[in-house]
Amino acid sequence: MDPPQDFKSVQEKIQTALIATTRLTNQIAAEDISFQRTSNPDVEEQLDDTSSRLLSLATSLLSSATKGTDLKGPALEDSDDVDVHWSRIIDVVDTLLEKADTCLDEYTGVIKRKTAPTEQPGPSQKKSRSTTLDNSLRRANIIKPQNAFELKPNNLDSSPWKPILTTKPHALISLEKSLGTFVDDNQATQYKHPYEAEIHKLRYPEDVFQAREPIKYQPVETTTATFVDTFEGVLDMLKELKTATEIAVDTEHHDFRTYSGLLSLMQISTREKDWVVDTLQPWRHKLQVLNEVFADPKIVKVLHGAYMDVIWLQRDCGIYIVGLFDTFEAAVALQYPSRSLAYLLKKFVDFDADKKYQLADWRIRPIPDEMFYYARSDTHYLLYIYDMMRNELLQQTSEQSGHNLMSQVLDRSKETSLRRHETSTYDAENGQGPFGWYNLLIRQSAGKFSKEQFAVFRAVHKWRDEMARREDESSLFVMSNATLFDIARRIPPDPKALHSLVDSTSHIAKREAFNLFQIISKAKAQGVNGPTVTEVIRSNAPPTMGIGEVAKSVLPQLRSNDTGASGIQDVISQTSKLWGNVPISSRWEESSTAKARAVQFELPWAQFIKSGKVLEVIDTPAQKPVAQMEESIIRLEENQAADSEFTLKAGLKRKAPEVESDSESGEVDDTPSKPKSNSTTFLDTDEIAVPDSDDSEEQRRERKAKKAEKRARKEALKEERRQAKKLTRRAKKEASTNEVEVEVSGKEGDEEDEDEPFDYSKAKSVLNASRAANGASQTARFNPYGMTIDGPKPARKMHGEKPGKSATFRR
Repeated sequence: MDPPQDFKSVQEKIQTALIATTRLTNQIAAEDISFQRTSNPDVEEQLDDTSSRLLSLATSLLSSATKGTDLKGPALEDSDDVDVHWSRIIDVVDTLLEKADTCLDEYTGVIKRKTAPTEQPGPSQKKSRSTTLDNSLRRANIIKPQNAFELKPNNLDSSPWKPILTTKPHALISLEKSLGTFVDDNQATQYKHPYEAEIHKLRYPEDVFQAREPIKYQPVETTTATFVDTFEGVLDMLKELKTATEIAVDTEHHDFRTYSGLLSLMQISTREKDWVVDTLQPWRHKLQVLNEVFADPKIVKVLHGAYMDVIWLQRDCGIYIVGLFDTFEAAVALQYPSRSLAYLLKKFVDFDADKKYQLADWRIRPIPDEMFYYARSDTHYLLYIYDMMRNELLQQTSEQSGHNLMSQVLDRSKETSLRRHETSTYDAENGQGPFGWYNLLIRQSAGKFSKEQFAVFRAVHKWRDEMARREDESSLFVMSNATLFDIARRIPPDPKALHSLVDSTSHIAKREAFNLFQIISKAKAQGVNGPTVTEVIRSNAPPTMGIGEVAKSVLPQLRSNDTGASGIQDVISQTSKLWGNVPISSRWEESSTAKARAVQFELPWAQFIKSGKVLEVIDTPAQKPVAQMEESIIRLEENQAADSEFTLKAGLKRKAPEVESDSESGEVDDTPSKPKSNSTTFLDTDEIAVPDSDDSEEQRRERKAKKAEKRARKEALKEERRQAKKLTRRAKKEASTNEVEVEVSGKEGDEEDEDEPFDYSKAKSVLNASRAANGASQTARFNPYGMTIDGPKPARKMHGEKPGKSATFRR
């Protein structure tokens, strides 16, 4: 039996395997899997088998991980189930990670149990992290606190959102002048940021640019946090906050049982004390008195990831931040491997934050101890983390580029504090916006929707948004996305069928099932003549998005082997975005009915280039019918039986045709010849002469006679040249030997004499052909690719030499 391995070696092996798997996964994801699936059936089969195997393994893992717990692992039958059950999968994965984290910490000794069996546990005991968040803490069934607000949210108001400020402390410009309007990029009227001028002119305190010794945080076990749930408590807290030079702030938000969201809790810490403010009180809008501190440029406000916090504070409490330092932006500038608050707490404080409470329902009152401890810890250590990161930013200022990292962080923090809350409008036509149906449709790849199904989908989505606004609930609470798509696909025939499709937790949808069915029926009838999915997607697609990307996003059947894909022609654009209405191909041009062309041959491109000539087809006033033209073509093909085949060579240069001169070898041909013309060189130039539609039988016989006469002239010319060459050779032979007298006879029998055979024994050697006759070496040939001492830079071989190819075609 092998000896047990130490934990470090096992960890390294597992980490190596995970890195290799992750790298391979990224490489596969970078490939065009959709194209490979559609073009190669073998790849499609392998992908389907692999997907089925992975889904089966994932289902088994989820089932095993939920044994002995209150959770139930979902069954994943296809890839769509991953999106449908994503929240349940996350719960199971969180459970596994927490169990693994706890076990590893206990095994390696990083965390030791502080409880003793004989001693009473003190306040330093850490809470167990081995269990997931209970459902009662995730989705609490409580009375809506917004019903008691003095300023209730109005979700049906589509006018621009106006800040709820009544006073403006630390103002450089008065509140009346600050609340002006402007037109944004979407041509919508919006109110300006009340503290826009103050943020732009902000100068941070000098302490921000000075490296100092970090101030150690107070031990959490020896201090307590003050829970503020009265306005008098807010005023008392404000007095202490005014004496601070920097404060740490964090918020907790809830968005499931409300349409636009609720700021449920606000945590504030100084160097000495912590506060947890209840922001669900009816007088929550009076918290704007805290602007005396939050808008004070002399006090630095430290937040982590304040991207949404600044929106929630101004929307619900009228609080604006001037002098923000975002530790998230500092982590980005310092290029930390992780930018989360949990990472910073572990790095600088060695504190393990239990982030499962991020998903808790922060409307619960009284707040459970575990949730209260988590909320307090987010700001209790943040000022110490700020000190550490400030010093590191000042030390790592880039001297090479002359760029100050601290200034970069502060500028980005200013941009975050300038964010404004805006009213969310619903775009029923195009589905744009954070609450629209467009992004949801793209993510779900619902390109298979018919016109009726698409119309039902938009109608139900609009109904869900209207109902969520009216009831002040989130859209997912009214109806889940899975139910929405299920209704659009099935189109229930009656209210009873619709009621069975709605999830049991969608109480509002079940209550309004009859009214919703009437909306579905009306949308189905109107959808027959309505737009398709692809038409709407193409109208909203950006100009840089290609046809293939649009098709991939709206037509999932292109990635499968479905042969019944519909709507593909809707994706193909009939006009070019560059050339406008100019047809992309001449095949798409409308044929002219005024004049009918004779006949057009579709010839290989290489032969067209070699001929070097284009025969124009001249339209005549009187043209014969097409049947007669086809008969002329058939007769022309019969006359060209000898040229039934031709060879098309690619990659090699065609030699220029040799022009036979009448005065070759110094002799003059006295035979008169007619000049060549395009009409009489059919067989020599590889051109195809198309017979005119009005040619008669007599004209065709005349052309044949001319061709026969030309062939006879050419044969006679060749015979004369052959005789002349023979006479020349005989004369040279008599002059060199002087032994035999040759009588020149004009008889016809001499024409059949054969040429003298070549004597190979007297031929020169070709082995040393590169050398000169006297034995001296010739000058080396210039090599354009070789390196020379004084010559120019040699040429670079691009692709090497490629041999020519040839293929034989039949006409």
